[in-house]
Amino acid sequence: MRKSPLLAAALAASLSLGFAGTAAAETFKVDPAHSFVNFEISHLGFSMLQGRFNKMEGKFTYDAAKPGASTIEVRVDTGSVDSNYGERDKHLREKYLFTDKFPSASFKSTKFSESGDKATLEGELTLHGVTKPVKVDVQFIGAGNDPWGGYRRGYVGTTTIKRSDFGYTENLGPAADAVNLKFVIEGVRE
Repeated sequence: MRKSPLLAAALAASLSLGFAGTAAAETFKVDPAHSFVNFEISHLGFSMLQGRFNKMEGKFTYDAAKPGASTIEVRVDTGSVDSNYGERDKHLREKYLFTDKFPSASFKSTKFSESGDKATLEGELTLHGVTKPVKVDVQFIGAGNDPWGGYRRGYVGTTTIKRSDFGYTENLGPAADAVNLKFVIEGVRE
């Protein structure tokens, strides 16, 4: 099974791995100013298109004593797609993401496992009205006190999904079915 979707991955990534230990399960609110999902997809087999989703919200838990009990749930605003070109973003919202009908994508974790300095987050990604299981490779970035009196944890998650698995049938060439996702998640302890 190929690693999967977009936002789910992002969110999943944030909830995973936490190498710096804490004594009990802690809940973190995703910091929307420091969290996003990047994507990369082939443009008709001629080049690569990169972009990101700028708006997301969610929460994750992490328990250093029981990492497998960690959870994450995230929602990404599909209308926040940003490919650094306004006309293309409009086209993506209207003809590919159908943001009027599907204003968000979401991810909810079902399993987290770590081995050494690596971790895998599994969960359900909902995109374009279709829910599929996905796996996200997760890397713990860091944790600690911020200058404003809060405590933060950060993760990066990567996965690859197939557009066709989520009901996207437009023929953009065989290379354009795979979408590489990178989820950057930073959470503030509640």
